[in-house]
Amino acid sequence: MLSWLNLNERVFKNFNYLLLIQLIPIFIISSWLVFEINPELFKKQMLYYAVALIAFAVSVIVPWRLIFWWLVPTLYGFNILLLLLVDVAGKTILGAQRWLEIPGIGMTIQPSEFIKVSIVMTLAYMIRKNPPPKEGYSWMAFLKFSILIVIPFLLIAKEPDLGTAMIVLIVGFGMLFVVGVKKEIWISLIILMSLSAPLLYKYGLKTYQKQRIYDMVNQPSYQVKQALIAIGSGGFTGQAKEDSTQTQLKFLPISSSDFIFAYLGERFGFLGMMTVITLYILLILHLFYIGIQPFTDYYIKVFAIGLSLIFFVYMSVNIYMIIGLAPVVGVPLPMFSHGGTSFIIFAILLGILQNLIAFQNYLGYNSDAKVSLAI
Repeated sequence: MLSWLNLNERVFKNFNYLLLIQLIPIFIISSWLVFEINPELFKKQMLYYAVALIAFAVSVIVPWRLIFWWLVPTLYGFNILLLLLVDVAGKTILGAQRWLEIPGIGMTIQPSEFIKVSIVMTLAYMIRKNPPPKEGYSWMAFLKFSILIVIPFLLIAKEPDLGTAMIVLIVGFGMLFVVGVKKEIWISLIILMSLSAPLLYKYGLKTYQKQRIYDMVNQPSYQVKQALIAIGSGGFTGQAKEDSTQTQLKFLPISSSDFIFAYLGERFGFLGMMTVITLYILLILHLFYIGIQPFTDYYIKVFAIGLSLIFFVYMSVNIYMIIGLAPVVGVPLPMFSHGGTSFIIFAILLGILQNLIAFQNYLGYNSDAKVSLAI
């Protein structure tokens, strides 16, 4: 019997090294900025990198194709349970009840971050089991997928964390759009959402969420004003650390995490911002290219498309938020902003994708026999 631990040369010939190389300059620029903002945060960042590297390595060698049949429903159910626990016993920070405290050690986790792995994994497994027909999924199949996406969306939105909830919704339905759903379904949904938008705005949003939309349309909030000043003062090529007063004098809020792109603009100017945006675009296009290959199996296809959409939505929302073209929400710049949970989640998703690519032709690992038997 071939063991999945027998990682020989044939397996790693399929490893996508370019995907990892593309991430290195993003890590370097991010670490540089975090160190300048706060050396203590830089030490934590290095710890997050180490944990993420371990999570990535473990994700690469786990035999995902052989365990999806039981892991997918277990992980999805566990994540939903954690989101329900947040409503009952969640810890409130800055007015939002989004965290669970781990008893005995005082650390907290944010279950809404982990649901992204579960959603991508669940859709990949279900689509792999029942690939879309040539004309796309019908209403019945679409509704089954929609239920799996909408349940965590509602639970996360209730915390409230509308930013993360909308990302779950956009990424989930975005994957279905790329994989294939009948066009009349999308047309019907667009019409329904257009007609219900006023009611959703009036009754579905909280007062502070409406205020953020008002600020976006009418006048920038304090955070956005400071971010725009930071970006403007950076000019084309940026300025020295000592002259970056918006960040160094603490005018720019949460400059190491959600608003780190503004410090990038203050420090390295328009040139630095466009460099980072280009790095992200190349990474997103690479992931999307992997997902649309006609010979690619649906595990790889859905994971690659899902990851490309997550990177795209996170990047777009974060940057638009900072320059005042989107409401301010707690969405970090992926694998760039300082933080642990989100970074580790991305490392796990990338590790699973690398695993699926590397082992796609590995005999004894790629069999569906056990899946069929379990179903």
